[in-house]
Amino acid sequence: MSKLEWKFITDAPLSLNWAENNMVELEVEGKQVTLAKWKEGYLAFASKCPHASGRMAQGYINPLGQVVCPLHRYCFDMKNGRNTSGEGYFLKTYPIELRQEGLFIGFQSFSLF
Repeated sequence: MSKLEWKFITDAPLSLNWAENNMVELEVEGKQVTLAKWKEGYLAFASKCPHASGRMAQGYINPLGQVVCPLHRYCFDMKNGRNTSGEGYFLKTYPIELRQEGLFIGFQSFSLF
């Protein structure tokens, strides 16, 4: 059985060290993740490309809202992780919630009961 465990990131998302590409790499609860600002919201996904481990925060967000890996230019939908350039890989994504208390990320937790 799995459920989401919400982990606090920050109470001031705009004060994070955002790069010009609107991404920042963070460690949350021992996991490396990349956060992205897109339009009026935030998205979260794995820090490394599933193909060749390129640092996603060093890539860019294209006009379609897809994150592009800096190594081989593979494109991924930031909402669901689907590879949109046709290579068949999936980028791990994480749910994000902006609450009154701040920005939170959801990690799957598993238990037998």
